[in-house]
Amino acid sequence: MTENSAPLQCLAGVRILDLTQFEAGPSCTEALAWLGAEVVKVENPSTGEPGRTSFAGPPGGPDSFYFFEFNANKKSVTVNLKSERGLALVKDMAKKADVMIENMAPGTIERLGLGYEEIRALNPGIIYAQVKGFGEGSPYEKNLAFDMIAQACGGTMSITGEPDGPPIKPGPSLGDTGTGMTMAISILGALYERRATGRGRRLQVAMQDAMLHYIRIAFQAQAASGQAARRNGSRSATAVAPAGIFPCAPGGPNDWVYVFARQPDHWHRLLKVLGREDLIGNPSYDTPKARGERIAEVNEMVTDWTKRRDKHEAMRIIGAAGVPAGAVLDTMELMNEPSFAERGILQTMDHPTGPFKMPSWPVRFDGRPPKLEPAPLLGQHAADVFGEWLGMSACDVETLRKEGVS
Repeated sequence: MTENSAPLQCLAGVRILDLTQFEAGPSCTEALAWLGAEVVKVENPSTGEPGRTSFAGPPGGPDSFYFFEFNANKKSVTVNLKSERGLALVKDMAKKADVMIENMAPGTIERLGLGYEEIRALNPGIIYAQVKGFGEGSPYEKNLAFDMIAQACGGTMSITGEPDGPPIKPGPSLGDTGTGMTMAISILGALYERRATGRGRRLQVAMQDAMLHYIRIAFQAQAASGQAARRNGSRSATAVAPAGIFPCAPGGPNDWVYVFARQPDHWHRLLKVLGREDLIGNPSYDTPKARGERIAEVNEMVTDWTKRRDKHEAMRIIGAAGVPAGAVLDTMELMNEPSFAERGILQTMDHPTGPFKMPSWPVRFDGRPPKLEPAPLLGQHAADVFGEWLGMSACDVETLRKEGVS
């Protein structure tokens, strides 16, 4: 359903020149596109950006679901950056852009002659944004990185997993999309500042650096203990019993419910649900510290109750009692949950190769999230963009194509 969505004009008139690929950069520019910016993706004429074909695509279509998910609401033009005319074309577009963003391998954009100093000389007011694996000045600044590398080097893996097990990469792509969100927020701030000053900015974010932002609570745990933050399985870094996942019927791989009852009132409410009101006020159980000394016993108490119910029932009952609880829902369950579609959180992309259902921007504006528009076909908007941005005619655009520039 798309009735509960609407095109947003928050960033109407903002032009973004997008030289990003895969996820960290594209997730940033997609967020801005959802908010109404005109995001023009510059791609290789023959192959497009690698994300189009690096993952399995839909039957009968050239582009992958992966590409769809990170390039909605954008436009695509193709430019051969190995040709002088192609580079000149990008520079001409940079003169008209409000934002230029890239996440190429370290040093690549500079070797192309499209580095910050060159672009600033053409457009002093531009917001020039760069996403890299490691920060400028880092001993690893020239290294390549993907999401899993950032999560390894940025601390998220070190605090994920069982206490006696190896580090585990968290499932969400924090290194990629997580970094992209920090850059998107920063671009918005720079654009707002420019309204008053007229000055542009150079924004740089490293995926490793961004991960430190997402594990601040682990640094708090370190400050409290004087030791590196530990892995805590499914428990919070600062939580004690009961705080974790508990098995539910019928015992499938995701038949679990998370229960978090650290606060005294939450604990007392949970005891009523469990039928153990007799423990309310008992000093052996009434404080987080006391329960921390009886973790196995407390967890067994909760498990005895949850394993006799399915996860949805367990979440309903515990949640209704005023205790934080959440069923462990898998991707298929989430995709098939009708309320997400009814609220516009999941929308269906009407792509030329067929419909594709995906998560949209989760923030609702006056009750509705932004409308999802399909990811572009390779070079789909060349005539539109080159015409509007650079004043080219349809004949001019066709000449670029014939000469292998676009």
